[in-house]
Amino acid sequence: MTVSVSQLIDWMTRFDVLVEEHRTELTDLDSAIGDGDHGTNMARGWNAVVEKLNSEKPEYADDFGKLVGMTLISSVGGASGPLFGTFFLRLGSTAGHEQKVAVEHFAHALEAGLDGVIERGKAELADKTMVDALEPAVRAFRTGLAVGDLAYAARLASEAAQAGRDATRDELAHKGRASYLGERSLGHIDPGAASTALLFQALAEALA
Repeated sequence: MTVSVSQLIDWMTRFDVLVEEHRTELTDLDSAIGDGDHGTNMARGWNAVVEKLNSEKPEYADDFGKLVGMTLISSVGGASGPLFGTFFLRLGSTAGHEQKVAVEHFAHALEAGLDGVIERGKAELADKTMVDALEPAVRAFRTGLAVGDLAYAARLASEAAQAGRDATRDELAHKGRASYLGERSLGHIDPGAASTALLFQALAEALA
């Protein structure tokens, strides 16, 4: 089993569509506990990513990751650009100069991306950030590979990301602007976790 660069590009295209569909929802979530611009920033960033992918057509996983990561860092405001950008830079560099990445190696690349986000954002589980959706998803992907095929692993990751997203509703924010709200951050889903859940929904669709 392998993950091809064309599937990775399809992943981004599907995610771009999902972000546009949920743009207002993501903005509303961010309006409750943040700056109110997450949906707009994410839509702008992934529109730019898809345009770059369509024009430059990377053939190798490391080139894919570098293009996506650098585009996000340069086009997405706030913390989201550096965090999502770091995820894809690490994913690509770990996946390597390959047109088709072995699934075990792709799982390792996802883990490297997670590690990069944690290092960059200094966040842990239950801090009410994107890590609350990202870490369970990455772990579930690895678990899914041990007992099923690629499509199953991606579905399991998507389900874990959604559960992690929902769990942020009952968490107290410890990072970012939401942390200034104290207990008023309770009862709200973290927008970064919500967009991360969409990211893994798109991955499950691309690898189905």
